[in-house]
Amino acid sequence: MNIQPNDFAPVSRRTFLQAAGGASVGGGIASKLAFATVGKPAVLGGTPAHSAPWPAWPVSDHQEANGLVKVLQSGAWYRFRAGDAGTVAAFERQWAAEVGTPYCQATSSGTAALVCALAALDIGPGDEVLVPPYTFIATVNSVLAHHALPVFVDSDPATGLMDPKRIEERINPDTRAILPVHIAGAPCDMDRILTIGQKHGLHVVEDACQAHTAAWRGKRAGSLGDAGCFSFQNSKNNTSGEGGALTTSSRHVFGQARVFHNNGNGEDSDDGGRTSNGLNLRLTEFQGALLLAQLTRNETFARQREAQGAYLNQLLQEIPGVHPKETYPGTTRHGYHLFMFDFDPDQFAGMTKSRFLTALNAEGIPARGGYGALNKQSFVEQFLNSRGFQRVYSPKRLREYREENHCPANDGMVSSTCWLMQNILLGTRGDIEAIAEAVARIQKFAGEIVRAA
Repeated sequence: MNIQPNDFAPVSRRTFLQAAGGASVGGGIASKLAFATVGKPAVLGGTPAHSAPWPAWPVSDHQEANGLVKVLQSGAWYRFRAGDAGTVAAFERQWAAEVGTPYCQATSSGTAALVCALAALDIGPGDEVLVPPYTFIATVNSVLAHHALPVFVDSDPATGLMDPKRIEERINPDTRAILPVHIAGAPCDMDRILTIGQKHGLHVVEDACQAHTAAWRGKRAGSLGDAGCFSFQNSKNNTSGEGGALTTSSRHVFGQARVFHNNGNGEDSDDGGRTSNGLNLRLTEFQGALLLAQLTRNETFARQREAQGAYLNQLLQEIPGVHPKETYPGTTRHGYHLFMFDFDPDQFAGMTKSRFLTALNAEGIPARGGYGALNKQSFVEQFLNSRGFQRVYSPKRLREYREENHCPANDGMVSSTCWLMQNILLGTRGDIEAIAEAVARIQKFAGEIVRAA
């Protein structure tokens, strides 16, 4: 899995096109990137472009094992028994330093971090929170957990992120917060979102669950809003199987989140003396040990993903009809939890996304279809029709909500957006070239693939 810096030497457009077309340009030596020239795609009976195993995830070694054994033998499996000397407290200090905030509250999941953040900001029944339609359902569930109304803001198809140009049209007197999601590890346009938040007196909570090392104008995702929320679920770039964290520069937000995540208790572990409502959303010492070990290789893996992501981006842009997702100009670091790209069916003989993914997987490339239109899923009508929501929100507001709940840009985007998971970017340069070869092969034989369906 070790990759040398020269593995990432850029390939020129001239070299790529020479290879893709199988023709000599100016008498140059033929490139090894012989895309779409080796034979038919695997879905048509050809040999798959990639047959080797992809890097496994999660990665662990003696550090995780030793940390778990140490916690096991200590008997202090609960964070407040271990205290400041425990693994959870140590991780909170390290993660706060990583993100660049004075405070970090570890939680049992990324969802729990979002729930704590909204609780700390006193979001509740009657309040409205702006969310994107292209995200994991936990973003919306965290709002629903407080009986607040999640209001969907359309996506920017070029980036896959909340479109800042569409935010203000969704704001009304009951809007309390904006919840942008840094999907795939690409930061949202935080300049515009923070400006809108300040203009309208709205809180900004960053869902940075997929953006562990992402940065906006040199500042880490999760340090820009009132709070940032991270997930350490099994697929995440840092993982403890399950787990999460809230980061903030506000002592008040931190204090409220800390109380809420501990069933409403203050900083001491006495079960008496509750100071507010809350839930048990604590991280265990075992998870803290895993996260401390994961952090030792965090930066190395992050740089590897960034280099491979940039290389794949360059290769895919040379294939007609393929468009890697863009980033906003303020992005100074991509977290690459996912590599997201679009394909244009018009450049693939009208191929459906389902057929494209089938063909790509046949090549040995484990691509996924990604999220759908969250605002159109059945659970939306379920919460709108629930007894609680009908008691809190007027019939007029619920009727307006249904009338406004349209995200046409996102609807179009989900028909063409595809994913590769972060572990794919931990492969070799040859692995990355195989992805591009597979896509180019499918594009070249698109007509035959469509007719064979």
